Order: sequence, then C-alpha cells, then structure tokens
Amino acid sequence: SASGESTGQNLQFPPNFLLGVATAAYQIEGAWNVSDKGESTWDRFSHNRNGVYNNHTGDVATDSYYKYKEDIAILKKLGFKVYRFSVSWPRILPTGHPNNISKDGIKFYHDFIDELLANNIEPMLTIYHWDHPQVLEDAGGWLNAEMVDWFADYARIVFREYAPKVKMIIPINEPTAICKNGYSSGIHAPGKTLHGFGEYLCMHNVLKAHAKAYRIYEGEFKETYKGKVGVLLNIIAYMPRSAADADAVETSFQFNAGWLMHPIYSKDGDYPPLMKSLVANKSMEQGYTRSRLPTFSPDWVAYIRGTSDFLAVNHYTSRLVTSGTMGKVPSHENDQGVKEIVDTFWKHTASDWLKVVPEGFRFVLRQLAENYGNPPMYITENGVSDYGALNDDDRIHYYREYLKEMLNAIYKDGVNIQGYILWSLLDNFEWNMGYHERFGIVHVDFNDPQRPRTLKKSASWWQSVIASGKVE
Repeated sequence: SASGESTGQNLQFPPNFLLGVATAAYQIEGAWNVSDKGESTWDRFSHNRNGVYNNHTGDVATDSYYKYKEDIAILKKLGFKVYRFSVSWPRILPTGHPNNISKDGIKFYHDFIDELLANNIEPMLTIYHWDHPQVLEDAGGWLNAEMVDWFADYARIVFREYAPKVKMIIPINEPTAICKNGYSSGIHAPGKTLHGFGEYLCMHNVLKAHAKAYRIYEGEFKETYKGKVGVLLNIIAYMPRSAADADAVETSFQFNAGWLMHPIYSKDGDYPPLMKSLVANKSMEQGYTRSRLPTFSPDWVAYIRGTSDFLAVNHYTSRLVTSGTMGKVPSHENDQGVKEIVDTFWKHTASDWLKVVPEGFRFVLRQLAENYGNPPMYITENGVSDYGALNDDDRIHYYREYLKEMLNAIYKDGVNIQGYILWSLLDNFEWNMGYHERFGIVHVDFNDPQRPRTLKKSASWWQSVIASGKVE
C-alpha cells in the first residue's frame, strides 16, 4: 500500500468486535480412553505409529479434559471474549450412533460451557473437528453416503444438549482439509490416499452433512434459541505471480473456496461451473467414463443452498499462482491446471507450508466479500508456528501485521468482519507434526506430567491489545 495509506491507518477494532481464541478437542483434551469414550480416527492414526512426528499421540495432549478450568482462567485474565472449541464425537457417542449416549461425555461439555459462561466468555462450538469415531471410518467414513445421516444424528444431540447455552455453532471444521488430507494425500487420519476420487466423494458427503445439520437447527431449534450456524472455510490466498495470471487466480479460488462456498452462497448453488467443466474434461482425457466430481441432484442443490448464517474463515498463508501443472494424476491439485509458487522472500515459520504473507489476508478477505455478497464473517483461526519460544517476537509480528491487513479489509474494503479468533490458546497436538510445531500464545511443557502452562510474550501482547481495543 502507498505510504500515505498506511500512515492514516485505523488500528482500532470496530465497536462490539469479538476477540477470542480457538482449540480443538483431540488437540488438547487427552483423556483419550477415560470413562466410556470410543476410539476416534485420530486415536487410531496416532497409535499406528507411522503417521505422526516422533510417534507423538494425543493421549494426554495438554490434559485439558482435567485442566479446562485453568485454561478458562487464563482466557479470562487475558480478556478474551470468545472461546471456539470442539466437542468429541466418540466422547459423546461411543459407538458413533445415538443408541449409546455417554452421560459422562455430555456432562463434561456442560461443565465446560458453564465454566465459560460463568466467566463471561462466549462459547463458539464446533461439532466436528476431524475426530470421528473409528467404527464409522471402518464403514467408509466420509466416503460413505450414510455418514451424512450419522453426522446429522450426532449434530441433533449436540443441539439438543447445548443449544440453550451456545449461540454460535460451526458444524464441520475445514471441510476441504478433511477431504484432501484425510482421503487424498493421506497425511491426516484416516490416512487414505484415494487421490482424484477420495477428496471429491468426501466433500460431496461433507457438504450434505453440513446442510443437514443446518436444516436440523433451523427446523427444530432456531425459533426457540435464536442461535446462528455457520460454514467454515479454510483458505490460502492465491495471488497472481504476474499480471498475466488472472485466470490462474480465478481457477485456484473456484477450486479451493468455490468448492465449498458456491453450493452454499451462490444464487444457483452447486459446484462452480468452472470446476465442473475442468474436472469433467480432465476425467475424459484420462479415460474415465464420467467426471470424477460427483453430481448433486436438483433437490440436494436446493437443500444445500443458503445453509449458513455467518462465514467462518481459517486463514494462515498465501501462494502465488500461474498456469501449469502440479499434483498427482488424478487429483484435485492436478485438475486445476495451475501451479502454486512460494515467493523466496516470504518469511519462514516452523511449518513448511506456512509462510508469513500479511497482504494475502486482505486480498482473500476482499475476494470472499466480492464473490459471496459480503456475508457476516468471523476469522476463526489465524496464527503462526515456532518451536515453543517464550519470547515469541515472531508471533507478535505475525499477529500485528495480519491484524493490520484485516483492519484494512474492514475499513478500506468494507468487508463485514465481526470477530477474530486466534489459533491457538495453547501449544497442542499439531496433527501429523505432533508437539514439534507450536502455535500457542501459552507454552505447555509436554515433558512434565502436570502439563504446566506458561504465558508467552505474545499472551501479554494480546492482553494489552484487548485492553486498549487496538493493534499496538
């Protein structure tokens, strides 16, 4: 931006802007086999001892099943107003099905939510953050169309129990990440590598499951409890490598944002036309008898359209794009006819996929607003990894620069952002990277059975940001 633009920048958060933190059940709870909890896909994946850094598991994690009051006390002390957390499907339904509802599991989340409310912190509940019951995965998981109804049964129980207390609900965390990492690249549980088919079939069922959960809330709970149910999009910013790359930018956006968003937010619904034609053409070229992208019936197109009250956005990093090829044949990456590039000047982090590119944040927020009618948005994850430093100046730098770009999107581009929730409160189980990469503003010592918490410099920075109501 021009220097004149940045000097007059408004660094205040808008009035009533919500600032919060996020975590996920498998990444923090531990207590993987207490009481009658069932086995999750991540329990199985980490216990198989070949998919996770140094064979780390989430068996104890940050022990938050037992230490959640301490976590909430830290939140309260720092001044955060929202806690985005997830509930564990196998903790609530040990068999995956409503024939056996765990009293202990249900009570745990009631106690947890009550503790938040007692401390004047608003709960934002994610129904499913990647840890479905292994027994359902044995039946095909997200590749089985029955999963749509299995998820709906689970969602209804979550609504029935917690809708009186929780007014913001996200059914499914990062649909495209579940499908690409779990069923195409196989780097996440359940570790399937059905590239070119798995990711599309998974996404087809996840979209239906999200819509079912939304419709259940709308039909059975909304009138009474007046809450909101939103869809969550994880999105990298795909920026042009050169002025000639507008088409590549559009293709990347349609394949990565549009895949989830077009069925829900566009006026016609269904997958983006560009995506449908590219996948169909590639499939034919490759000798398949039909497109590898499944087809929605007109009834499903209508049912899925409009199933979101707010847009939740998880964003960390950016890529430059140009025309070319990448990825395995066949695959979602390869179908795009686009090549992603990392600028050598971008600052590195502990995660090889995560480069520090603040301007990408504003770029993608504006893109989402322009393409989907500027819906109310919450940033539900944004943050950066290191190896656990207490003096985490790099993290403070990341937050400062990304928040400035978000405020530019709000004040200069008019993007309707109503809150920002950082990832993460605590160092935790970072999926296939175990405890090697740390995203917390609070340090956790995983070598100590007590899992002691220590505030990092970034936690104090956030405390002063919240107190002053502006980016410092």
